Amino acid sequence: MRIYDLKKETENLFTNEIVNLLSKIHEYKGKQTLYIEANPDILTNLLDIAKIQSTEFSNKLEGIETTDKRINELIQEKVTPKNQNEEEIAGYRDVLELIHENHDHIEISPNVMLQLHKYLYKYSAKRIGGRFKNSDNAIEEIDALGNRKLRFKPVSAFETPEAIHQLCLSYTREILKEEIDPLLLTPIFILDFLSIHPFNDGNGRMSRLLTLLLLYKSGYMVGKYISIEKIIENTKESYYDTLRKSSIGWYENFNNYQPFVEYYLGIILAAYKDFSDRVEYITNKKLTVKERTEIIIKNHLEKISKSEIVNLCPDISEGSIERALSQLLKEEKILKIAGGRYTKYVYHEENRLFLKPIFKINN
Repeated sequence: MRIYDLKKETENLFTNEIVNLLSKIHEYKGKQTLYIEANPDILTNLLDIAKIQSTEFSNKLEGIETTDKRINELIQEKVTPKNQNEEEIAGYRDVLELIHENHDHIEISPNVMLQLHKYLYKYSAKRIGGRFKNSDNAIEEIDALGNRKLRFKPVSAFETPEAIHQLCLSYTREILKEEIDPLLLTPIFILDFLSIHPFNDGNGRMSRLLTLLLLYKSGYMVGKYISIEKIIENTKESYYDTLRKSSIGWYENFNNYQPFVEYYLGIILAAYKDFSDRVEYITNKKLTVKERTEIIIKNHLEKISKSEIVNLCPDISEGSIERALSQLLKEEKILKIAGGRYTKYVYHEENRLFLKPIFKINN
């Protein structure tokens, strides 16, 4: 039978890689308050963008999608949900807002989990919100031919309420002791939650909402301004791979948390790096729109779209960025890939050696 002891589960996690990740995240957290206090108006734009992306990509990871236009309208509550997908998207929106506004007052307990799950399905006709699973479930893999294979068998429906109670109890106990870094406790808690798989549906989305709640309660606010859910969706192969590796032997208490913890800390660090870069892009008023656009494309490792550049520079109009892109294309500083709504841009490698860095990008 599974024993929930988060302190014991951290004992073998102080590898060089994990300690290095923790150290870097702590460094960024130290700068976090300065960024937020110095740029409250600018960060409002980042917060609005992150809400949309978090809602969109957390649901997309579960195959729940709608159009970009409808996502924006649903987040701004300009329309009501018109189908099951939009009902669940609207539910996620509401839970996300609740966590953003009230995280300090939300305890980590089974009752709270049930309440959050109820809100997640408040618009749904499924009538499963706010209740733990009533039948045993399994986590399956589907191959390219559509064949199903059992990957992991969670705890039974009968065991679930007590399992969640013990998990919350262990987490709260270690947080109150203040002996273990909350950054280590968070991914362990999330892996245990996913391994219990306490609901008939919505476990993945609940795990990401709980991730934000645990981070916010520990003072790591980056998820408000950068969508952690989007980073997970963009690296979903690694997410599922590390989840699989770290869940082997979980029920028998001999699983290895290291792969999943390293992945999760890497996600949080990536969010902080993105946050730092965006603040630097926005606040560097000495640069022209063209210079800022050129620097963004040059420092982006992959192809980047106009909408992504707009998200990085919420203080610049879309029209100004379009003009900057046209100038850079005319000067052959950048290259256009594909066309239409899928158009993306890359930096022209022949120019890369001759462009002097105007400001330093945090690594």
